[in-house]
Amino acid sequence: MSVREFVVLGTASQVPTRHRNHNGYLLRWDGEGILFDPGEGTQRQMLRAGVAAHDINRICITHFHGDHSLGLAGVIQRINLDQVPHPVTAHYPASGQKFFDRLRYATAYRETVPLREEPVAGDGMLAQGSSYTLEARLLSHPVESFGYRITEPDGRRMVPELLARHGIKGPDVGRIQREGRLGTVTLEEVSEPRPGQRFAFVMDTRLCPGVDALAEGCDMLVIESTFLDEDERLATDHGHLTAGQAARVARDAGVRHLVLTHFSQRYTDPAEFERQARAAGFEGELTVAADLVRVPLPKRG
Repeated sequence: MSVREFVVLGTASQVPTRHRNHNGYLLRWDGEGILFDPGEGTQRQMLRAGVAAHDINRICITHFHGDHSLGLAGVIQRINLDQVPHPVTAHYPASGQKFFDRLRYATAYRETVPLREEPVAGDGMLAQGSSYTLEARLLSHPVESFGYRITEPDGRRMVPELLARHGIKGPDVGRIQREGRLGTVTLEEVSEPRPGQRFAFVMDTRLCPGVDALAEGCDMLVIESTFLDEDERLATDHGHLTAGQAARVARDAGVRHLVLTHFSQRYTDPAEFERQARAAGFEGELTVAADLVRVPLPKRG
């Protein structure tokens, strides 16, 4: 059975706290794992969360600030130490190639696993597989930063009543799904459209067109909310979002489940982020992320 869930490894911005590790997030998507922004301490958080190096198929780095990338060295070395049996692909801003190289070869180790480097130079599709496409959009931050979006292709859902009406059952159900027609009956006559799921990961950024493009129509949006609304000017100056800004993006984009993360150490009450997000008008499912929580993607509508 396919599993689609978001595993939170760390939620702190800039510096870790007693209760929040540096950033780190794993998206389980069917049989693949996509690791986002492994900050310092990600290896240990993986152990605590039950995430193995074997679970990682892709690594996506939004930008090269330390709280989003200093754990990359350890993760890469762990992938090689554990001899992960499949290639791993790394996506990261092309402008940060020198930082990626330094992290990849920070110390001596034996390379046993192919690591494909696929730097991101601009907006567009990065990869296409059988169950999703991966794309990137430029964000607005003091250093070049990209957000990532995963989109499942639209499909069709079989309708039992329509199948019965046309006398289609057993192996013929799979046949019409594969071939699109069974005799004079078409797939469209016994099924209904099934929108593919959409997931977006948006870290350090001000409001910008890239944020809106990534969030549009998402089943789950993971987005930074470093500051509370009273510090909006500070957020803008440093290239970040507030809880209210993130929530309004989600509201206007029709997001079903909003996950807020990347919190400044200046705030001690996580409930305030939820309060401000609700005050901004977001009415969907809402998670104020905490380290080691697992958030399942919403069921298809």
